[in-house]
Amino acid sequence: MSAEQVSGLCEQLVKAVTVIMDPASTQRYRLEALKFCEEFKEKCPICVPCGLKLAEKTQTAIVRHFGLQILEHVVKFRWNNMPRLEKVYLKNNVMGLISNGTQSILEEESHIKDVLSRIVVEMIKREWPQHWPDMLKELDTLSKQGETQTELVMFILLRLAEDVVTFQTLPTQRRRDIQQTLTQNMEKIFSFLLTALQQNVNKYRRMKTDLAQEPKAQANCRVGIAALNTLAGYIDWVALSHITADNCKLLEMLCLLLNEPELQIGAAECLLIAVSRKGKLEDRKPLMVLFGDVAMHYILSAAQTADGEGLVEKHYVFLKRLCQVLCALGSQLCALLGSDSDVETPANVGKYLDSFLAFTTHPSQFLRSSTQITWGALFRHEVLSRDPLLLAMIPKYLRASMTNLVKVGFPSKADSPSCEYSRFDFDSDEDFNAFFNSFRAQQGEVMRMACRLDPRTGFQMAGEWLKYQLTAPVDTGPMNSKTGEGLCSIFSPSFVQWDAMTFFSESVISQMFRTLDKDEIPVNDGIDLLQLVLNFETKDPLILSCVLTNVSALFPFVTYRPEYLPQVLSKLFASVTFEVVEESKAPRTRAVKNVRRHACSSIIKMCRDYPQLVLPNFEMLYNHVKQLLSNELLLTQMEKCALMEALVLISNQFKDYERQKAFLEELMAPVAGLWLSAEMQRVLSDPEAFISYVGADNKIADPVLEDPSGLNRSRISFCVYTILGVVKRARWPAAMEEAKAGGFLVGFMPSGTPIFRNPCTEQVLKLFDNLLALIRTHNNLYMPEMVAKLGETFAKALDMLEVEKNAILGLPQPLLELYDSPVYKTVLERMQGFFCTLYDNCFHILGNAGPSMQQDFYTVEGLAAQLLSSAFINLNNIPDYRLRPMLRVFVKPLVLSCPPEYYETLVCPMLGPLFTYLHMRLSQKWQVINQRSMLCEDDAADDNPESQEMLEEQLVRLLTREVMDLITVCCVSKKGAEHNSTVAVDGDDDEAMATEVAPPASAELTELGKCLTQQEDVCTALLVTAYTSLSWKDTLSCQRTTTQLCWPLLKQVLSGNLLPDAVSWFFTGVLKGLQTHGQHDGCMAALVHLAFQIYEALRPRYAELKAVMEQIPDIQKDSLEQFDSKLLNPALQKVADKRRKDHFKRLITGCIGKPLGEQFRKDVHIRNLPSLFKKVKPSLETDVLENEDGEGLNTLFEP
Repeated sequence: MSAEQVSGLCEQLVKAVTVIMDPASTQRYRLEALKFCEEFKEKCPICVPCGLKLAEKTQTAIVRHFGLQILEHVVKFRWNNMPRLEKVYLKNNVMGLISNGTQSILEEESHIKDVLSRIVVEMIKREWPQHWPDMLKELDTLSKQGETQTELVMFILLRLAEDVVTFQTLPTQRRRDIQQTLTQNMEKIFSFLLTALQQNVNKYRRMKTDLAQEPKAQANCRVGIAALNTLAGYIDWVALSHITADNCKLLEMLCLLLNEPELQIGAAECLLIAVSRKGKLEDRKPLMVLFGDVAMHYILSAAQTADGEGLVEKHYVFLKRLCQVLCALGSQLCALLGSDSDVETPANVGKYLDSFLAFTTHPSQFLRSSTQITWGALFRHEVLSRDPLLLAMIPKYLRASMTNLVKVGFPSKADSPSCEYSRFDFDSDEDFNAFFNSFRAQQGEVMRMACRLDPRTGFQMAGEWLKYQLTAPVDTGPMNSKTGEGLCSIFSPSFVQWDAMTFFSESVISQMFRTLDKDEIPVNDGIDLLQLVLNFETKDPLILSCVLTNVSALFPFVTYRPEYLPQVLSKLFASVTFEVVEESKAPRTRAVKNVRRHACSSIIKMCRDYPQLVLPNFEMLYNHVKQLLSNELLLTQMEKCALMEALVLISNQFKDYERQKAFLEELMAPVAGLWLSAEMQRVLSDPEAFISYVGADNKIADPVLEDPSGLNRSRISFCVYTILGVVKRARWPAAMEEAKAGGFLVGFMPSGTPIFRNPCTEQVLKLFDNLLALIRTHNNLYMPEMVAKLGETFAKALDMLEVEKNAILGLPQPLLELYDSPVYKTVLERMQGFFCTLYDNCFHILGNAGPSMQQDFYTVEGLAAQLLSSAFINLNNIPDYRLRPMLRVFVKPLVLSCPPEYYETLVCPMLGPLFTYLHMRLSQKWQVINQRSMLCEDDAADDNPESQEMLEEQLVRLLTREVMDLITVCCVSKKGAEHNSTVAVDGDDDEAMATEVAPPASAELTELGKCLTQQEDVCTALLVTAYTSLSWKDTLSCQRTTTQLCWPLLKQVLSGNLLPDAVSWFFTGVLKGLQTHGQHDGCMAALVHLAFQIYEALRPRYAELKAVMEQIPDIQKDSLEQFDSKLLNPALQKVADKRRKDHFKRLITGCIGKPLGEQFRKDVHIRNLPSLFKKVKPSLETDVLENEDGEGLNTLFEP
């Protein structure tokens, strides 16, 4: 290898690198250059000399970086085949580069420093300590040369800790060797880091004021920063004794550095990691030194200085770190102080609490929210919650909360000091809004904890604030609401204050009633407040909504003074018919609708929670409602039904079957008259007549104002809402004696369960046939020939509402629109809303019918056939977004509440065909999605998140979860599911999945599950759906199905004669699942466990399973033979379950899918070195270690 050869090649490489990095190069030219460079790295025998030549100081930074990359590539991929002398040559040259091959610390590019330290770490990972015992000594020697070398040594030590401990990117034995040796030398390493830090910081402080010494000071500062970064990589995992050695010298230095602007962020980071350490309480005690005078002084003065400088990004980042440090300190304090510990409450707790409160009152909303969890822990703590200093903080904390609950600080605005901080923390107003809502909820919890310790203070503050708001003039701010002139928008100063005050009073008053004894409650004060609220009049919908919440919050006081109930009712009823402008024809805005809905739900809540209190006023309530119902246009259908529900709830208190039945008959008479009329019968049973009646076949000129069929639609809605309200609310008394006395008990089941009758049954069943007719008609509307009959304006009447689409795609709603816009902007939206609500409500009625009417419903003649010919008709044309709620709100509750006596006659005949159909439907949908993703790989996919395809795919995912959930609920007893480590969430697919998910042994089939699996076609549908679904691309569904459903179903049929093909198919299904989901740890663990269970249980009977195993890519046949022979020979089966499972997992590794980023990665192979002698641990320098070739080598790398 001649020097000319090397320099010739290097010239070509320099040209190639220049082409690659030149923005003006053409694509083709750049690709050729890239290919040349890659081939050179892979194949050229003289990489090392070329790399070293390119890395010389005289070259440009880009070329030097490439030269060093070549050397890194050599170490990573060729090391195992390099001759020993070449390794030594390379290592010596790299150490030479660190010694004098780089520019000075301030001039050198950071990417050069980075790649140089990586090369050294790659060599350490392959040779230390066995073949390179002096490595640490060499690094120490290098660091004595000056700042440039010391910084590189820091980079090496940090990178090594990250690779070995944090990311663990090397084989187990090498990792153990290195970590063990690091641990043995930790005292030296720590003393090296601390000394470097101390010396450089001292020099920096001395020289930074002298302008002539500026560059030298900067160099020392750089080393200080590097030392802090490296410490941060070690503090996390080394023994706590190193952190607290020498009277906590390290912590003391870190506290001192908090006041050094250039080093404070690094110091705070280290401090945070140290204070957040878990471990034995005994070892953590020394950390309490941070509550001492000196440490507290430095922490507080640093916070004050950083905050005093106004908003500078660097200082703000530091403040956030410091806030985290104080939070972590609080957590340590809570952990170490306990009834059984000898740690005293530190003398400086008061100082600590004051400084912590300063963060809670800081203008930054993010800092305020960061403190909440710690406040909660302090208020909950068994010792601290009794500490007078903490109790004295409660009024201050609540006072701070009064400010913090006010929703200001939107990044787009400038109406509060919080706004400029929010611009650092949030990308948009929507972002801030989402954050603020969760922050407020968190504050609510902490305020309730504080009020548990001091309920009266909170109540007193709430009262003062409420009185203030009631008398304060309304300030609508610069923006007027579209609802009307002079009304608040959600950003108006008055509304944000009302909103915050309402949340505050709600939280503290509810807690006071929970905490204080009955006779301690300040009833007079509460009633005074209630009267003020009841007498307050406003025409502003947003403020009125807050007023209603306050009425509800203060309502418990009425239980002490029932004479105030009529006044409360009058206030609520007045709000049910609230309008901004009386008799206005314009559509109501959402703010107005919210007030009316709010009043209705307050009435329902009152009747649900205090029925005994309301019962004496029943007649008054009933007359109010009758009066409102007499005018058909006064209320929306939903409002009418809410009021009727309230009446039904009170009627449950009659505790007299006949009286309640008569009342319900009277209440429902208008509905029955309308619903059973000849015209309605015709409309409900004929899709075409239905479309025409609701006005969906019209073409409408003015889609905002004109809506001729609105009244017809509202009549249908009214009937359906009422039936639902009655079915949902009418019940027999809970107490057995009362039910018996009131005539509700009709007998007992053979099992001894009492049978009750519901007073609404007769009324509801009378209307049942037409309800099923409506459901049948609604399902048939989706037939293509019916969709064609929709009018021009309403062609999309059966589509999803935009709101639903956005919710499924996870798109945020624009903030202002919510309150100011009309509920439905056009008549088309109104029609979509009508169809959507009608569909859902019909199924809600069917879902509630079982629990409500029990045997009277389940014994309806031919119920299964009636449901099959209505709810389950024309499913092929029903879109996914309609099928989902049907399964959730109708099929699931119907099945769950059905007594076992009716499984054979009702549930099986219904679920059998349904499950068969659902499997077929989902398989087709997933096939389309899989084909689509194959096509997309060639074709650039549409990246628009609102695209129809994304929506459809997400819907298929959600429907899949719904179906699998339904099957699981029907078939598997909940015993097994409860211990499961994943939570059922309809959230994102990238959930943090639990990794250990062996299903509990107790996952058994339910009675219904056994009943279903006895029918061959149903059983097949269930098994095939469960095992096919494992390879559908929905991680959440796969994990739930694997852990809860697959094994119990298969276990049920094991005793029968399963065909060999079927057994192979099930097993292959699981392996396919592994191919699809192997990249997700949670799914992978569950699927491996399931495959192992199937193989262990069925391999002895079915040799076919071995044939399936043999098809797995890269399977080791001899290892499989070994596994099989142990499995088939019971005498040998002594290996622990875990070992057998690990062996099995190694066998099937070939079919476990990898994430895209790892599929084409070139593997790095690091060989194990001779093991470090476990018995005695002599000093490594004198150890004679064998290397792989067995030659006695003292070291591979002579220093």
